[in-house]
Amino acid sequence: MDADINPAEAFPTRHWRKLEDGRVECEICPRFCKLHENQRGLCFVRGNVGGAVVLLSYGRSSGFCIDPIEKKPLNHFLPGTPVFSFGTAGCNLACKFCQNWDISKSREMDRLMDQASPEAIARAAAETHCRSVAYTYNDPVTFHEYAIDTAKACRELGIQSVAVSAGYQCAEPRAEFYQWMDAANIDLKAFTEDFYHRLCGGHLQPVLETLQYIKHETSVWLEITTLLIPGENDSDEELNHLSQWVAEKLGPDVPLHFSAFHPDWKMMDAPPTPPATLLRARQIAMSNGIRYAYVGNVHYQEGDSTWCHHCGNLLIGRDWYELSEWNLSSQGTCMHCGTACAGVFEAKPGHWGAKRQPVRMKTGMA
Repeated sequence: MDADINPAEAFPTRHWRKLEDGRVECEICPRFCKLHENQRGLCFVRGNVGGAVVLLSYGRSSGFCIDPIEKKPLNHFLPGTPVFSFGTAGCNLACKFCQNWDISKSREMDRLMDQASPEAIARAAAETHCRSVAYTYNDPVTFHEYAIDTAKACRELGIQSVAVSAGYQCAEPRAEFYQWMDAANIDLKAFTEDFYHRLCGGHLQPVLETLQYIKHETSVWLEITTLLIPGENDSDEELNHLSQWVAEKLGPDVPLHFSAFHPDWKMMDAPPTPPATLLRARQIAMSNGIRYAYVGNVHYQEGDSTWCHHCGNLLIGRDWYELSEWNLSSQGTCMHCGTACAGVFEAKPGHWGAKRQPVRMKTGMA
C-alpha cells in the first residue's frame, strides 16, 4: 500500500482514529486500513499524512459526462432526464470482475485530469439543464468528502444527487453521506459471503446493512443492481434467496436490476452471461413478490420497461435508454387502473434519450 504522497493534494477527513502503535486507522469502510505515515489504503486515494487520514482525490475527476438517468441504472427516478456524472479514482473493494477497473483500480493519479470544485460541478449541472448529479464510475465511498460537498452545492441550486455505490460503508459515514443523497443504486454483487470474500475482497453483511439503512432510515429513492456471473452467483437457489430477502427486508417496491457480465479485468476466462439467465432471474424475482424487475446490458424491451403490478399494463416503455411510451398520470399512477407506481416521477418524462455527452470543465477549482 506504500506510495509517494504529495501533501499539497491532501484534504482533511474525520472518519479515522489513532492507534497505540502510531498508525492511524481509516474508518470510512469495513476494511479499516491501518496506515503508517505516507501509506495509502487499498482504495489508494485515502492515506496517512502527518498522522491523519486525508483524501488525495478531492477536486480531481477522471472525467465528466452527461448520461441518461436510466444508465445508472435508475428506472423510477426522474425517467428520461439527463444526469451530470463524474467519478475520481480508486475503490474500497477488489472485485476481480470489475467493469470499470481502469478507473476504480487506477494507481495513476495523473489520470485525474479534470479539476473542479463542488460549486463548479453544481453550476455546470445547472447550466447543462441536468436534474441531478451522479457520483459514479468509481465508488463515492472513497471520495466521501468531495461527494458530500458537491451534493451540498447541488442542493442549493435545486439539483438532486445520485449515489452509485457498492454500499461497503461504515455506519457513521453512511449516515453522514445519505443525508445529502436523493437516490441511490447499490450493487448487491451476490448473496453469499463466499462470493464477497473470494471475488470482491469484502463481506456481504455491511452491504445488507447499508441497503436496510437507506430504505428504512432515509428518504433516499433506492434501486439495486446485481451483475450475474455464470457459475458464480446465478443459481436458482441464490437468486431465490436474494429476491426473497429484498422483498421481505426492503419491500416489493424496490426495483431489482439483473445485469449481464462480460469478461473483464481478472476474469477474462469467465463466459458472458446468457440472456436466458437474466430472464430467469427476472422471473424468479417477480415470483418472489418483486414488483419491478429489470434486465441490463441486453436488448429486451419487456425487461427494460415498467409494468403496472396490479393490472399488468405498460407504464413506461423503454428501448435501451430511450423512453418509448409513458402511461403514468401526473400523480404517478397507472392510467388504466389508477394504481400508484413506486418512484420519484414528475408530470411529464424527460426527453434526454440515450445520448452520452462528455463535458470538459474549465481548468481549475473555481
